[in-house]
Amino acid sequence: MRLTTKSKYGTRLLLDIAINDEKGWVNTTDIARRQNISQKYIEKLIAGLRRSGFIKSKRGPLGGHKLAKSPFEITVGDVVRILEAGDTSSKCSDCDTGCDECSQRDECLIQFVWIEAHNVLMKSLDSHRLGDLIKHRHP
Repeated sequence: MRLTTKSKYGTRLLLDIAINDEKGWVNTTDIARRQNISQKYIEKLIAGLRRSGFIKSKRGPLGGHKLAKSPFEITVGDVVRILEAGDTSSKCSDCDTGCDECSQRDECLIQFVWIEAHNVLMKSLDSHRLGDLIKHRHP
């Protein structure tokens, strides 16, 4: 079980927008510089987060991005679910698709372990709201 760069960078991106949106719309150039992430990758992440309703965007020279929801309404788990689209766990924890691909699906003795591990991970990620992370950051 592993979280990819999409989740890590996507969470950092949303936190950056939340921290800096008091100055107005946050642009991708500034996010990329502050987070040391390529602007092209930032734009790819923003597209997915905008489609999912986490970010709103405004075009033009004074445009940029803002959170579409309060940072206290967004958990790290929400971000992971959107950006990973189910890739954070073993396929064995998703019997809707994973079991169909497994030659041991009828005799599997360990699937419950992968399901339990996935659930524990997601419960932990769901317990961390972006607003709380910002509130407790070091100056």
